[in-house]
Amino acid sequence: MELKEIITNTFKELILPELGRIKEENKEIKNYLSFINKRLDDVNRRLDDVNIHLADQSRRIDETNKRIDRVREELNARIDAIHADLLKRIDAIHADLLKRIDEVNHRLNRLYEVIVRRDEHTQLEQRVLRLEQEVEEIKRKIAA
Repeated sequence: MELKEIITNTFKELILPELGRIKEENKEIKNYLSFINKRLDDVNRRLDDVNIHLADQSRRIDETNKRIDRVREELNARIDAIHADLLKRIDAIHADLLKRIDEVNHRLNRLYEVIVRRDEHTQLEQRVLRLEQEVEEIKRKIAA
């Protein structure tokens, strides 16, 4: 039996202190893992809060984009209406200008006709005066 006691005592002296240390280290590891799990839970809660915040921000951005799209459509409609109105006005002004240009051209043509007639009238007047002078001369020659 002595051998059995020697082996038992040897185990007690060598292995039991190691087992004690292993148990202490195991406790420390469990405590550390508990701490890490708590920290992970905190981080997960924070991530959940951030995700909720991001979802809210995304919803707000979507709403803002919808409002921007509505405003853009309204502005485009207003711009199109103004553009159409401006085109009508420009066409009306263009037609009016063409009409006025045609009237001015007609008046210029009439003025040209009047000026040419006056010029012709002046030339005819001068011719009549010359002819009257020639007739007077002929009458004087015949009377003499």
